[in-house]
Amino acid sequence: MKLGIVGLPNVGKSTLFNAITNAGAQSANYPFCTIEPNVGVVAVPDERLDKLAEMYQPDKFTPAMIEFVDIAGLVRGASKGEGLGNKFLSHIREVDAIIHVVRCFEDGEIVHVDGEIGPARDIETINYELILSDMDIVDRRIDRATKAAKADKKHLAEVEMLQRLREHLEQGKSARSFTVNGEAEEAIMADIPLLSGKPVIYAANMSEEEFVEGLENNPYYQQVAEIAQQENAQVVPICARLEEEIADMSKEDKLMFLEELGLRESGLDRLIKASYALLGLISFLTAGKQEVRAWTIVKGTKAPQAAGKIHSDFERGFIRAEIVAYDDLMACKSMAAAREKGLVRSEGKEYVMKDGDVTLFRFNV
Repeated sequence: MKLGIVGLPNVGKSTLFNAITNAGAQSANYPFCTIEPNVGVVAVPDERLDKLAEMYQPDKFTPAMIEFVDIAGLVRGASKGEGLGNKFLSHIREVDAIIHVVRCFEDGEIVHVDGEIGPARDIETINYELILSDMDIVDRRIDRATKAAKADKKHLAEVEMLQRLREHLEQGKSARSFTVNGEAEEAIMADIPLLSGKPVIYAANMSEEEFVEGLENNPYYQQVAEIAQQENAQVVPICARLEEEIADMSKEDKLMFLEELGLRESGLDRLIKASYALLGLISFLTAGKQEVRAWTIVKGTKAPQAAGKIHSDFERGFIRAEIVAYDDLMACKSMAAAREKGLVRSEGKEYVMKDGDVTLFRFNV
């Protein structure tokens, strides 16, 4: 999974990026590496994987990974190539979802590019550039579909839908909030690489004091939450400064510090959970002495396709999947005990994988 972090200058975007990628580096179980200066790979924290590692003492420990991209360079006019606009937009095209950092804190020492705090305006600035870029793409698609409709009237429905989409974008509304009618229109939308159609998590960056005291006391956060609801997006309250403070702590110190503040988990953990939910992702697990590993799949994936995530041969020669629910395995304390109790199931090609399935695939090529 690849997440792009975007935002205007001085909203805490780089602070958040540096904090969450460094957080991944500080735990032995969660490796981190920097591919280039603005890209960090962070392990997905998963207590289930930790417990399986305790059970199997594996030679190799491989959590699921998320790639965070610190996307910089937005200025007004980015859609027309101003500043680093073209680069900014091309980077967004490559990500699965956008984390849009919005400033929801007052600080006289940190100047806002527009002179005052305004979450709704800031969101509109970035969304506007994405929408303008999308309008160019839709215009080209309308021209193509119109020409095709002259030869075959079946394309008229596509032209009509694209014109509706164009009008929607012209009103300053993102493609995320556009309503499609039926599977045919869904297929058309899926085929258009729209930037404003990317799933979005708004990271409402608050001061430490307001973050700890409660969201209801921050009117800026309320603005962001209202916009997220209108756009079918998610909002995660966060304090980039707090994430920076805990980034260098050990896992134990971090948990203790968060508990003292009345928090159950870090901002990184909440962003990852929100990302999985937003993209409809789950994890199945494989465990043995050789390796304990988490595999990320889309909810609804069937067993053979899940096997294909490990190796194409597993999918091609799929016979069955031997599966035990994680909670059942933990309760039994070993795979052998789970088998004795009949909790290890043999599932076929139509089985839909569930989050936390501990799985052994049988195949023959």
